[in-house]
Amino acid sequence: MSLFRPAALALALATALSAGAYVAPLQAANAPSVDIPHDSFTLPNGLRVVVHTDRKAPVVAVNIWYHVGSKDEPSGRSGFAHLFEHLMFNGSENNPGEFFAPFKQVGVTDQNGTTNTDRTNYFQNVPTTALDMALWMESDRMGHLLGAVDQATLDEQRGVVQNEKRQGMNQPYGQLREVTTYTLYPKGHPYHHSVIGSMNDLNAAKLADVQAWFKTWYGPNNAVLVLAGDIDLATAREKVSATSATSRPARRWPSPRSMWRCWSRTAAPSWRTRSRR
Repeated sequence: MSLFRPAALALALATALSAGAYVAPLQAANAPSVDIPHDSFTLPNGLRVVVHTDRKAPVVAVNIWYHVGSKDEPSGRSGFAHLFEHLMFNGSENNPGEFFAPFKQVGVTDQNGTTNTDRTNYFQNVPTTALDMALWMESDRMGHLLGAVDQATLDEQRGVVQNEKRQGMNQPYGQLREVTTYTLYPKGHPYHHSVIGSMNDLNAAKLADVQAWFKTWYGPNNAVLVLAGDIDLATAREKVSATSATSRPARRWPSPRSMWRCWSRTAAPSWRTRSRR
């Protein structure tokens, strides 16, 4: 390759980049503003509910965010917020078995959970006729999870998360995120460690940690529920309010925190399906 061609390519690239930088502000100024109409209300137990109505299809998106992430993990327990996310899909006291099964029976789409530094969320899109079931399932695992989590469940999901870490790290540029995180944030900063955590810390997680994490963070006054789609404010208020009752003492907050519980404490059908692998 001649010397001229690299120089020409470099000049062309620099020109393109400078041109892009020049027009970007103009493009941003002309971009349409995002305005999603919505209503919201807060239950007496502290659960905030956001409602967006869109009648294009008989489907409702159910998304609940808990204000807890990897930044809240104590020393020696990195990766625990994400590990706990996995445990939330392994049944509850009133619904033994996998969380996914009843949703698959009604045609759920886009069902999963995610964790980052600041929050953990769980979501699914369900037919309007299945909204009552979806709300029951979310409320039940918010209020009645711990009795369903035993050592075998913890060990299984620990292994799933560790395998997830191996898959992510053992690919090209797989360690980039951890290196960037360690470099950008000094030791002692809540963002200094990665969300996936270290193998040693994951191995150290105990059932007592599960109990403490749930009682500290997983309550209605630390969550936001979003309902979007074939739903209106009045219907949402009626359905969600029907699940509100009881209370339990808080650990992080000084006043008692209420639980958002299921409509009934009777046992639900024993649905079972695959593990979250």
